[in-house]
Amino acid sequence: MDKLPRRKNIRFKNYDYSSNGFYFITICTYNKKFPIPEHRKEIENTLLNLPTRFSGVSVDYYNIMPTHIHVILIFKGVKVSLAQVVRTFKALVSKATGEKDFWQRNYYEHVIRTEESLFKIREYIQNNPLIERIRFEQFYE
Repeated sequence: MDKLPRRKNIRFKNYDYSSNGFYFITICTYNKKFPIPEHRKEIENTLLNLPTRFSGVSVDYYNIMPTHIHVILIFKGVKVSLAQVVRTFKALVSKATGEKDFWQRNYYEHVIRTEESLFKIREYIQNNPLIERIRFEQFYE
């Protein structure tokens, strides 16, 4: 029986991902498919309803792109981990859209440690569509 390749762990080793703070996450669609534009409403509703599902979680800032979503979540007195919040979000979107393979298996996260970093990450999220559009348009110059 062949073993599956070992996945690289991208999380901080001894960090408590239910700690109070700001978390920047990026979730990508499976195989860079483009289902997000047609399901934007379901994604946004699910995201904005996370605080009703998880006490102490709030959505600070987000941007929904065609193949991924950027989100800053705030944890304050949360009793669950970031992984559980993301897993639930992904499952609820898949259920709402009827798309079984909507999201890639993992997600990217960054623990925001300073106010300056928070502002820079918000700016990155805000400008990300423009950056992608510029890259895309360069193919047609």
